[in-house]
Amino acid sequence: MNAVHHTEAEMTNPRAERVRDVARLATRSGRSKRAAFLAEGPQAVREALQRHDTALADGGGGIVQEVFATVEALERHPDLGLSRGQVRLRTVGAEVLAAMADTVSPQGIIAVCRMVPHSLEDVFGAGVQLVAVMCRVQDPGNAGTILRAAVAAGADAVVLTEGSVDIYNPKAVRSTVGSIFQVPIVTGVSFDSLAVAARAAGVQLLAADGYGTTDLDILQDESTMRRLGSASEVENSSNPRLEDPSAWLFGNEAQGLDDQELAIAGHRVAVPLYGVAESLNVGTAATVCLYASARAHRRSDPSS
Repeated sequence: MNAVHHTEAEMTNPRAERVRDVARLATRSGRSKRAAFLAEGPQAVREALQRHDTALADGGGGIVQEVFATVEALERHPDLGLSRGQVRLRTVGAEVLAAMADTVSPQGIIAVCRMVPHSLEDVFGAGVQLVAVMCRVQDPGNAGTILRAAVAAGADAVVLTEGSVDIYNPKAVRSTVGSIFQVPIVTGVSFDSLAVAARAAGVQLLAADGYGTTDLDILQDESTMRRLGSASEVENSSNPRLEDPSAWLFGNEAQGLDDQELAIAGHRVAVPLYGVAESLNVGTAATVCLYASARAHRRSDPSS
């Protein structure tokens, strides 16, 4: 169904109150007040509209509240004017879009999207297998990379503890390239609450730690042995099982995980370095760890 409604004239005044209202979503206070955020660019808006349609089809509320686009952008991306949910679309001039958007050179289209609240109880419900946890990760690019890796690895959810970047910050949203709409996200939780919820659900906490004594390669080897029927070779191992439900903890870029986080996690897992690099970027380490667990889960599941 065509969701484009041209009942109003093109917006051309970059100083209009409606324009300023949208631009306020680039600020934390503006997002908090409206429980909404901006998705900029055709790929992010496309993912938002797809999630919007899916949510409506499932009987839930829509995700996208409004779309603002230049005529040129709609001509380049005609599919972005379509949605079952009758999303309101306003055509705007280039100056108006530039005043609304956070980027210096916007790509002609932005969407105002509703934040979908989730709780730790939602995340650690029945059947949870894999969760990515950012512990005080503060760089928007790293946060976006971890979230994209979590979605690609089939994680059930992403959690950000207190002190982490606002994942709805425009830079973070852009760095997710639309993945922000593909997975439940819980923000601003205390680490203690996270640990309690995970353990109550039988989910092990694995700390990604460059100084950890447990080698990720060894965990993968042991998982393979169990899958191939050689469990007797690892029956005395005290290492965590990658095929078990897991929540991976990824720490702050400069400081890593703190002593409390490491102590509560119990298992400190290091990604082995074969070259001369001293460490891995947290986004890269997260990708390796999440995929290791995802692979173990898939290989151990007969239905996969």
